Amino acid sequence: MSATLNLCSGNGMSASFRELMPQFERAHDCKVVMHFEPGQILQREIKAGKSFDLGVMGKAALEQLAKDGYIAGDSVRVLTRNGIGVGVLKGAPKPDINSVDAFKRALLNAKTVAYTSEGASGIYFAGLIEKLGIADAIKAKARTQPGGLVADLVVNGSAELAVQQIPEILAVAGADYAGPLPAEVQQISVNAAGVFVKSPERALAHKLLDFLRSPEAARVFKARGLEPEPA
Repeated sequence: MSATLNLCSGNGMSASFRELMPQFERAHDCKVVMHFEPGQILQREIKAGKSFDLGVMGKAALEQLAKDGYIAGDSVRVLTRNGIGVGVLKGAPKPDINSVDAFKRALLNAKTVAYTSEGASGIYFAGLIEKLGIADAIKAKARTQPGGLVADLVVNGSAELAVQQIPEILAVAGADYAGPLPAEVQQISVNAAGVFVKSPERALAHKLLDFLRSPEAARVFKARGLEPEPA
């Protein structure tokens, strides 16, 4: 293979990228090495000196990395948008979460609730339960981890409900997507990509960025719970 590209991304894009990258690798005779972590962890790793060619994460975080000189500002492109949802064990009854009151009841009635401590959805959810006045009750039965797919905790029996970005719930075999957070408390994440200033494979990284904004990529993103941004 002629080149290796190092890609860092939040977990919400992981299932889509694993499906898409073999096609890009074949077309360009290259290897794409993928590294998935929550955006906060990726930012710490980048600032500590870890090197990548293309970064994909929340738009605000990526733009901050551009301001700090890590990402080429003129390369930043929005890829997708998505909301936060709830996951349950496959085949289990899906709770009513169609209103804020119903969502609160579902959380309070659940024996255990899983969310991330450092992922964007988990940080938002921690603030949301404070606003809803149920933080103490939920924290007492919380199952948290820094990042990764928390619907795995539903599948292995550690939690009854998982709250995370919709694509991350859909990525877990053995979990069912129960639905999105009510519109009044929903948070939409905007996922963007950019090329690293010090990438030794900047031309190829730009080709990957173009591919991720192609109709082929858009079809995969949509099937994985992401709303692609028009190219």
